[in-house]
Amino acid sequence: MGHSFEVITGPMSCGKTEELLRRVRRCIIAQKKVKVFSPDIDTRTKGDYIESRNGLWLDAITVKNAKEILSRVTPADEVIAIDEIQFFDSEIIEVVLEMVKDGKRVIASGLDLDFKGEPFGYMPELLCIADKIDKLSAVCMKCGSDKATRTQRLINGMPADKSSPLIMIGGDETYEARCIKCYELPDVKKETRKRGFKLLSFEK
Repeated sequence: MGHSFEVITGPMSCGKTEELLRRVRRCIIAQKKVKVFSPDIDTRTKGDYIESRNGLWLDAITVKNAKEILSRVTPADEVIAIDEIQFFDSEIIEVVLEMVKDGKRVIASGLDLDFKGEPFGYMPELLCIADKIDKLSAVCMKCGSDKATRTQRLINGMPADKSSPLIMIGGDETYEARCIKCYELPDVKKETRKRGFKLLSFEK
């Protein structure tokens, strides 16, 4: 199946990269010419390859931006796989559309929501132009539910505050999947303001 765009999405540890690798391997078995890309911002693995959390891996080309993908793709390439697509800049939309127009099958995986529970980067636009979307869920690391759809960031074992920086790349030791009931997002600034207002009211 050429000229299509597939997106595999969901929270951390739901098997996105594993599913991407499974589809890519099927394409290789079918003797399709495949190229795999990942953003060089993803420091979980060292070297030019992508790896799932269960240990599966595949050679990949790391690129600094979306346009660089086009410069590495040749007319002979039939299948283009992109891991961690949420990290790419706005040009990723045009890059994907151009490759699909050129008759290529594009398969991507990426987080739909960031640790704040908000849409991650250009994922909303990518999901809108996709021909096929598979949204995976994970097992909640707090209650054991199989409906975890959020990525919980933990700093020293505690839920990260809303004001912490968006990109802090890590593995299972700094992020975990949570269901919506167990997901937490403290807002220290808001709580500090509330306490300040209470103190002022008390002083009056």
